[in-house]
Amino acid sequence: MHIVLDLLLLLLVIVYAYIESVVKFFIPKRRKSVAGDTVLITGAGHGIGRLTAYEFAKRKSRLVLWDINKSGVEETAAECCKLGATVHAYVVDCSNREEIYSSVDQVKKEVGDVTILVNNAGAIYPADLLSTKDEEITRTFEVNILGHFWIAKALLPSMMRKNYGHIVTVASVCGHGVIPYLIPYCSSKFAAVGFHRALTAELEAMGKTGIKTSCLCPVFVNTGFTKNPSTRLWPVLETDEVARSLIDGILTNKKMIFVPSYASISFILEKLLPERALAAISRIQNIQFEALVGQKIKKK
Repeated sequence: MHIVLDLLLLLLVIVYAYIESVVKFFIPKRRKSVAGDTVLITGAGHGIGRLTAYEFAKRKSRLVLWDINKSGVEETAAECCKLGATVHAYVVDCSNREEIYSSVDQVKKEVGDVTILVNNAGAIYPADLLSTKDEEITRTFEVNILGHFWIAKALLPSMMRKNYGHIVTVASVCGHGVIPYLIPYCSSKFAAVGFHRALTAELEAMGKTGIKTSCLCPVFVNTGFTKNPSTRLWPVLETDEVARSLIDGILTNKKMIFVPSYASISFILEKLLPERALAAISRIQNIQFEALVGQKIKKK
């Protein structure tokens, strides 16, 4: 008898959730303020990380910028200072656990507790599996996912004490669907999406609902890390567009941020369509970029 009541209650919850989603679609979402928040952004010396730093600087956040490239992170810091932000720049290798922990300790001493974390640093090596060096595979996972664990573990205690904060995982549509010649990258981004979802569930289970989480999943972005990307169904995005979508998602506490938003439809179709239909869609999509295949650079 209890199971029947539980199933009826579940049905009511599902119906209510659909109605709520439809209503919320037509109501503008309330945006929170990040003025005064201390924001740590990894990979801030280039691309999405740099443009995201600019967006936070415009909103009067205190910035902690990390990048392995000294000149890049200093350029970002200088521009953020011009925008009126207080900025602290550090040279950090996000593949090195000990360096991450020591850098977090330094930030706590010099700046204070971080309230918003944007795990953006990434590594990508376009190549077929046999042409990909072992150290490239290792570095891809060290930067794209293991670094997320070490930084989150170091920063979460202060967030949990206050039950306040926001953890942003920069993943990719490659964390939901695969692309040939990017096996390590896709695998690491699947792990990043899983990290975001599992962390979200764990924080909710612990009652730490004041700590928000977001996961950014853009299609190809023109950052220079992937050479000459092109597709027939998706645009190749510019970093400023992605950064604006990311900051909008953070300010509205959006959990999964697809850029463009309709990219999520393809992953719904993947669960519904037969394999032959998916292969046809892939041919129409015609994703291409330069990759090392059989030790030769080809556009695939």
